[in-house]
Amino acid sequence: MTSSKNEAAIDFSEFRSAWKILILSVAGVAISINAALLYGFGTLVVPLNQAFGWTRPELQACITFLFGGAVISLQLVGWFNLRYGIKRVTVVSLLLLVLGYLATTQLTPSIWTMYLAFALLPIVGMGTLAVTWTQLLSLWYERNRGLALAIGLSGTGLTAAIIPRLMTWGIEQWDWRAAFVMLALLNLVVLLPLTLLWFRLPGVPDSIGEERIGVEKTRDNLLLALPGMSFREGIRSGKFWICNLALSLVVSSVVGMVTSTIPLLQSKGLSAADAGLIFSGFGISLILGRMLIGYLLDRLWPPAVAAASLMMPAVGCMIYLSGTTDFQLLLMAAMLVGFGAGAEFDIAAFLVARYFGLREYGRLFGVHQGLNTVASALAPLLFAFMLSRSGDYSAMLVYCMACCLIGPLLLLMLGRAPRFQGAALAAQS
Repeated sequence: MTSSKNEAAIDFSEFRSAWKILILSVAGVAISINAALLYGFGTLVVPLNQAFGWTRPELQACITFLFGGAVISLQLVGWFNLRYGIKRVTVVSLLLLVLGYLATTQLTPSIWTMYLAFALLPIVGMGTLAVTWTQLLSLWYERNRGLALAIGLSGTGLTAAIIPRLMTWGIEQWDWRAAFVMLALLNLVVLLPLTLLWFRLPGVPDSIGEERIGVEKTRDNLLLALPGMSFREGIRSGKFWICNLALSLVVSSVVGMVTSTIPLLQSKGLSAADAGLIFSGFGISLILGRMLIGYLLDRLWPPAVAAASLMMPAVGCMIYLSGTTDFQLLLMAAMLVGFGAGAEFDIAAFLVARYFGLREYGRLFGVHQGLNTVASALAPLLFAFMLSRSGDYSAMLVYCMACCLIGPLLLLMLGRAPRFQGAALAAQS
């Protein structure tokens, strides 16, 4: 009885020793370029249309270039972290990203300058992407890794709440250039000082560089000394590709549900206000689901937790397909989709760390997220095709339901996580 209580209770010792890392990671995720530009992009559409005459479809393509740059940077950042040290790469990326944002204020009337900016910004800012902050959290948290990742990645909620308002205020006070200046200042005034003060690896005192841990290890060896598979072993592992396929299926369906929920509800005859209210339930369940699933991942068999949570959007799709217009049922459907949508990134970060170790986490998670990013970029094209052929959302809902059943079931094939030689650095601090 006592043992089950102990297992259910949260061990706060890791949070006491690494609370600064947790706050830094929340800020890093919130200000990261993919989150900031994705959530704040809507504030730029009308001002850029007025300034340059670019159409909305032309501007929407900027997100595709943003995803394309992210795919490239996700393949590079793990290698740079191993070669030069994770903190050094992060600091240099922050400085380059500040310069990149400021350079974007000099756009020309050619839409291709905008496309080039959105493609290059995630590349120069590669060290500030979520892969860095999830790797840092995984190094510091072992017993509460799932919950720590959930809290850290909830920074995107802050992005959605703060960044668009801040950018809108700047644009109203000056013009569209102010939005990019605001993003540059967030990185320079908030994230860079926090990184310089609080970014460190476990077992490395604040007063020395990360390359001097132990007997003068090189920058490369610090991360290479961690337990886990080599990059080649991970890439050749069947379980790695099960994760990739399963979560790419879920991601592609979640993208469709997130972007289509409000118009889908309006097509059922709901008012814009009611559709927006239902979608707010999606946001609330996204946050609650992320926290609950993070807690459970630390205590139960992770593939079962992942599969159960990621199947919930399939139930939501079934409700939408039923043709009901009942407000409560539609709200439940949106919350079920949100519950699964909020957990996908956390589950991916947790599974990669648990099943393949921390040694090559940066590069393996970069490959995984690169594939998910491609799925995210292609999904809207597939959904547009389905909508044009069927004339309603039924084909898209069937596709999303199938993906949220097949993908989670594939995760049950992962089996038991391997035990790697050595312990996480967090255990040494």
